[in-house]
Amino acid sequence: MRADRRAVMQGAVLAIATLGARGASAKDVPLPEGTASRGDFDYFVGSWRVEHPRLRKRLAGSNDWETFAGRTDCQQLFGGLVNLNESVSFRGGKMSYGMGLRALDEPGGRWADWYLSGSDLGKIDPPLYGRFTGGIGTFYARETFETRPVLVRGQFSSVNRDEARWEQAFSTDDGASWETNWVMRYL
Repeated sequence: MRADRRAVMQGAVLAIATLGARGASAKDVPLPEGTASRGDFDYFVGSWRVEHPRLRKRLAGSNDWETFAGRTDCQQLFGGLVNLNESVSFRGGKMSYGMGLRALDEPGGRWADWYLSGSDLGKIDPPLYGRFTGGIGTFYARETFETRPVLVRGQFSSVNRDEARWEQAFSTDDGASWETNWVMRYL
């Protein structure tokens, strides 16, 4: 990456993280047992091919999945305190872009995980907050999906240099039951 692009990216990451931290609260979400440290996302650095199985309709009792392909490139910034991945996916004949941003809150002992969609660059999703335990990173946030309040869970598993997995699930009953609606397999 050219030095000037890197400086712009670092400035953007810091601005997004600062805005997101002011606008979101982790008070109302469960924080899993475990730890949060600079090395948690070391496995993710590099380039990956991505398989995306995703439910066509969420919270509709559906089992109709679509699968599409993608790529992502991940890097660490600020000495491992920030992890950033830029993604492209190919879905329904269209190419779309996204950016995942994770920032370590060392004093709070947790990670914050944001997503920015290339289709709406004026809005960054509220962060999910989480930690790693036993090689699995679990993150939570309270959001609204189609006017319904949901508890969102993002989970990183099978974390190693050869493969990784992320999945998203929604709960409408405060975590008593979950519907997995999106999986990303990094290969």
